[in-house]
Formats: sequence, C-alpha cells, structure tokens
Amino acid sequence: MSDYIVALTTTNSLELANTIAGDLVQSAVAACVNIIPNISSVYKWKGEVCVDQEWLLVIKSRSEHFERIRERIRALHSYDVPEVIELPITRGDAAYLQWLYDNTQS
Repeated sequence: MSDYIVALTTTNSLELANTIAGDLVQSAVAACVNIIPNISSVYKWKGEVCVDQEWLLVIKSRSEHFERIRERIRALHSYDVPEVIELPITRGDAAYLQWLYDNTQS
C-alpha cells in the first residue's frame, strides 16, 4: 500500500468546495487541495440520468488520513452519497512527497 494518496470528491458549488478544502488543509489531514471548476458529470441517481456542473477536489494526503478525510467530507457535504475515493501515489518527486508528509499530521 502506498503511503501517499490522492483522494477525490465533487461538489455542486465553489463555496462548498472551498469549505471542504479549507477544513481538510486546516486540520492537516491534507497538504493541498486543488479545486477544478466546471466539470460536467453524467450519472444515474434514483433511476434517472443526471447531467450537472460540479467542482472536482483533488486532495493530496497520506493513506493513514483517508478515513478522517472521508468523515469530514461526509459531515460537510450537501450530497446524500458524496464521491470519496482514494488513489495511491505509487511514485513522486522525493521533495514533494516530503513536503506532503511534513504538512499532514502524524
């Protein structure tokens, strides 16, 4: 298992994206969160195909923090079932990974 991860979630507003990103960085469970605006999401919800504009959060952290990230997103999110997924970082620049480590709580 990788020590470092990228976690992803989407929101339906920039305000919520900023709230979640700020909370995760302030609490030191994420070193950085990129907010990518205006993505189109096509998904099925309650039997209907939906198309919505969303904001994608790309969350850089360590695997030991994933459950806390998931908990915070679920607590702050407006969706009934928010996307919260973890992708391992299998390789990265050593200096960047050290910065990531230094900026997430132990």
